[in-house]
Order: sequence, then structure tokens, then C-alpha cells
Amino acid sequence: MSASLRGILWMCAGVFCLSVGDAISKWLGEVHSPIQIIFFRTLISLPLIGLIAHFNGGLRKLTTRRPGVHLVRGLIATGTMLCFVFGLTLLPLAETTAIAFAAPLFVTLLSVPLLGEKVERLPLAAAIVGFLGVLIVVRPGAAGFQPGALVVVGAAVFYALLMITARRYGVREYLWAMVFYVTLVPLLVTAALLPWVWQTPWPWHWLGFLGAGIFGVGAMACITLAFRHAPAALAAPFDYTAMLWAVLLGWWFWDEVPDLWVYIGTLVIIASGLAIAYHERRTTLKLRPTS
Repeated sequence: MSASLRGILWMCAGVFCLSVGDAISKWLGEVHSPIQIIFFRTLISLPLIGLIAHFNGGLRKLTTRRPGVHLVRGLIATGTMLCFVFGLTLLPLAETTAIAFAAPLFVTLLSVPLLGEKVERLPLAAAIVGFLGVLIVVRPGAAGFQPGALVVVGAAVFYALLMITARRYGVREYLWAMVFYVTLVPLLVTAALLPWVWQTPWPWHWLGFLGAGIFGVGAMACITLAFRHAPAALAAPFDYTAMLWAVLLGWWFWDEVPDLWVYIGTLVIIASGLAIAYHERRTTLKLRPTS
């Protein structure tokens, strides 16, 4: 099996883990606050992340000289998680997933004012078209509009900010330190808020909290392995297989069937994301020095 194929398979496995974790969070959200769900997810994930770091260079990989940067990134991650999990409780799984696909489009748009990057015409046009795809899914002003969609858009914007800060500071920090602190800060924030929203979990819910945390770390590990084996431009588009799992899981557990507009908007968003990925790959190849 070629390295690229292994990378694609790891990416698909990671996306599957993410989708299952989202479905579990949606199920838990029928009873528990997003704050409590995130608390347990991060509580279970954090030791596992530390364990993975230990076997990938030692715990020194968690050290940092920029605690302030990690604090800001952790607060952004907290906003991402709260908005997304809250959105899962308000919207069908497939619709939530489709809107979340807009995050790379927001990265393109926000990189201009926040990073001072010059965005060329193709990715800029693709981002604008992709945003129109989001509007098709959300349908503001239409009879099918749900205010919860704006919460998920907020999650996509927060996630884009997280990716932009990773682009700015990631080359100067250890990978697992970046992952560790964006898990630690949400844990501390939700722990402080937990007494106001606590609901004693039912026996099956304890398994749900455990499963959500394990699948979250599994997704992280699989996606990391994917980018080790395959070029990012090849592996990243397989993130869109999440829509397949979202449709299947939403139909299986909640009898959710997306309408035609959700599918149309999703196709527009995916096409825009692929156009941006294709452009970045061509740009990378042009800038790569010859042997």
C-alpha cells in the first residue's frame, strides 16, 4: 500500500471518529448542557493527548514559551466547541456539518486583515461562492431558516480564527503543545461553569461521555497520521466524507432527512473548498525549489 493511500485511509478514519463523536454529543445534548459535554470530552481527552505526546518525543513536547498565545487560542477553541455543540442540539446533524465546512472559506477571507496576506483572485472568488453556499443551507429570511444555524456559523468563524493562529504560531511551537493547550483551556473554563449547569448523568450517558472523548482523540491521532503519510492537498479534501457520515448517522438515529437545498448548498461549499485546496497545491508546487 502506498504512503498516499495510507494517508487517505487515516484521514477517512479520523473523519469517521469525528462524526461519531459529534453524533454522541448531539445525543448527550438532549439532556445535558454543552458546557457539561465539553467538560467531560476535554477531561477524557487531555490525559490521552499527554500520553500520545509522551510516546512522540516525551512530555517536553508540551512545553511552551508563549503561554499567552495558548491562552488566547484556548479561549477561541472554547468558543468553537460551545457554539458547535450547542448547534448540534438545535439543527440536524447533516446541516450542522455542512455549515461547519465553511471554516476554510473564513480562513481565506480573514487571512487578509489578520495576517496581512494577499489572497489571489481564484481563492477569493471561491471563498465568496462558498459563502453563498452557506447562505443556501442557512436560508436567512426563508420559511426554513433556523436561528441555530447562526450559532454554527459562529463556530466556523471561531474555528477559522483557531486555524489562523495555528498558521501564525504553529511553526514555532510543538504540535502536541498546540493540541494540549487548546484542550486544557476549555476544560478549565467549563469546569468553572459546570456547577451552574450540572445534570447527574444517567448510566448510559457516562459511556457517552467516555466515547465522545475517546473518539475525539482518535480523530486527532488519525488525522495527524494522515498528514504524515500523504500531502495535505491530497488528504484534506477527504474531510468532506464527514457529510456522508452525518447524513447516515442523522437518518439512523434521528430520522433526519436533509432537504434539497442542504445538498445544493453543501455541494457549493465543497466545490469552493476544493478550489481553494487546488490553488494552494499549485502555489506550493510553484514555490518549491528545484532539486
